[in-house]
Amino acid sequence: MSTAAWTTRLTEWLGTLLDWLEHNRRYRWARLFLHRHEHAVPPSLFLGGVTWDVLTLQRIDAVLDNLILGAYLVLLGGFVVIATLDRNDRPMPGPLQKLSRWAPGMIQFLAGGLFSAYVIYYTRSASFSTASLFLLVLVALLVANELLWSRVLSSYLLLGVYFLAVFCYFTFFLPTVLGKMGFGVFLTSGFLSAGLVISLILYLDTHDVFETSWAFSGAVGTVLGLLGLVVLFYVNHWIPPVPLAMKEGGVYHDVERDNGAFVLRYEEPAWYWPWKNDDDPFRYAPGDTVHCFAAVFAPTDLQTKVYHHWQYYNEERDVWVDTDRIGYEVVGGRRNGYRGVTFKRHVHPGEWRVTVETVDRRPIARIRFDVVEADTSEGLHYTTRRYR
Repeated sequence: MSTAAWTTRLTEWLGTLLDWLEHNRRYRWARLFLHRHEHAVPPSLFLGGVTWDVLTLQRIDAVLDNLILGAYLVLLGGFVVIATLDRNDRPMPGPLQKLSRWAPGMIQFLAGGLFSAYVIYYTRSASFSTASLFLLVLVALLVANELLWSRVLSSYLLLGVYFLAVFCYFTFFLPTVLGKMGFGVFLTSGFLSAGLVISLILYLDTHDVFETSWAFSGAVGTVLGLLGLVVLFYVNHWIPPVPLAMKEGGVYHDVERDNGAFVLRYEEPAWYWPWKNDDDPFRYAPGDTVHCFAAVFAPTDLQTKVYHHWQYYNEERDVWVDTDRIGYEVVGGRRNGYRGVTFKRHVHPGEWRVTVETVDRRPIARIRFDVVEADTSEGLHYTTRRYR
């Protein structure tokens, strides 16, 4: 069956469904209720999408979650087309014309659900340093959701934000499916996203949404400009390395393996500091070894390498000085993350940090700690905890 035949059959089915709804008493009551409270509907739908994500999102590689978000993207694209045709007074088939009255509310709900999911996923991967800049962009889009999809803004912005929605999805979906990550996979995500949105622009152009060639070029240029911008963000390490995420991390006096678990030994905290579960500050005595433990989550089948980048702060020069960069392979699939340990001897008092980063130095997380001299006349008491 041809694409045109499928489109005709789908339109007919949609028309039948809407006609049935029009004669349904509950549907008419719902429309009347929404009309009376139309100012409260968009924020309610937006909060509904956010709440749904908070309650239901699981792992970034969960099949059901990816299917739901993928369905959100398809539906959002459809409603973006309908809303664009409607705001430009272009003719549509009867069923789509009826559906256009629901477009603003559905866009609110779908956009809220998508961008809240992206904020959750990117928060898990952001180190809250330079890599958090793109996260701030997503938070801004999430907060400005109601304004962004209002009727007063241009179709360029509508299509531009939809490109970002598609792009954010592919940045974690493709690495999960392909089992690898890197600049090549990132570029594939960007080009695929741009291609899909430009396809929508070409479809809209067949319906004379763009009155001049300059208007059409402006829409395509908006998408390509955003593609160039996200590539700029990537090469400057301003985008968190999704789908990797830090699950646990800290410094300890000793780390050992025991029956599949890692036993983390650290100084017993004071009674007034019950939540302390690592050695920050690290009380160092000659002969001690500082162990950095990190558990990094990676999706099933993804194999990559992460590094522990050790640095100390030089107060005189006001810079962080590199000491070691130690890497190890990460194999995805563990709910609590793939666990790894690096260690360092002969440290000196001062501020230290270990950045857990990817091969191309994109930060996943940063572990900061202070090293202080231990009073050898005072006995140190240690405790342990197990991490599986």
